[in-house]
Amino acid sequence: MNRRDLIATAAVLTAASAMPALAQTRQRLRFAVTDVDGAENLQREFGPFKAAFEKVMPNVEIALFPVSGRTAAVEAMNANQVDLVLTGPAEYVVFKARMPAVQPVVIWQRPDYFSQVVVLAEGPIKQISDLKGKKVSFGEIGSTSQHLGPAQILVDAGLAYGRDFEALFLRRNVAVEALRRGDLAAIGMNLTHIQQIRRAVPDVKLGVIGRGRDLPDDLIIAAPSVSADLVGQVRKAFIDHAGPLLQAVLQVEANARWNGGTFLPNVSDRDYDVIRQMYRAVGINEFTRFIGQ
Repeated sequence: MNRRDLIATAAVLTAASAMPALAQTRQRLRFAVTDVDGAENLQREFGPFKAAFEKVMPNVEIALFPVSGRTAAVEAMNANQVDLVLTGPAEYVVFKARMPAVQPVVIWQRPDYFSQVVVLAEGPIKQISDLKGKKVSFGEIGSTSQHLGPAQILVDAGLAYGRDFEALFLRRNVAVEALRRGDLAAIGMNLTHIQQIRRAVPDVKLGVIGRGRDLPDDLIIAAPSVSADLVGQVRKAFIDHAGPLLQAVLQVEANARWNGGTFLPNVSDRDYDVIRQMYRAVGINEFTRFIGQ
């Protein structure tokens, strides 16, 4: 073998030996969503996002990690089974209380995100004070916009939670039928819900007697075990490629709640103090577990 062949062979061997090392530099991040239950639903709703994110950040592999609810997501992160979690404001407060070192990555902005207290437009309830002694449904227990937000509206109007009205937790379609029959006086929900009801049941005319402040946005948090450098890279990818990433998310109808939003880099824990206030309004002063669990 002549000198030229030796040099060529050495170059090939050097390149070959470097390939495994390059492959090993790809980071694997396990990604969960607190309000998506099961592997099939997670793949359907966030498969397009996974593909888009891996395209804009090729040194990262997103592994979709299914969880069975909010508590399971917290426990998975606490057990170092998941690296990134997309979660809501009420859930974030619990994550932060359980794991103070959790790292907010990016705000997943949710436009027109606020709570309302809804009644029959032509019914007897005309103002919040009329709900005293009545039954009110808050939808999913512990939900930011279906429970904590509407409860805060009533408390701010002078009604004592758990004393001045009876709090129920009914599925939204059941609550609407109960409202129609007069078995229920009001329902707590967000703007997306009332829009869905008006489309699905146009003969039920709804009115709003209370509107809460805009709620803090959803956000992605990283486990304490994820390096600050990698968190910064992920945050930068979201900000630099917000358009294609959001477009991928919105391919799925179930993700329409983020339509018109974007990703924001500056996450302040203080912005979620309003959620802690809402927890206190319903009698919860310790934030280490979810209501009813």
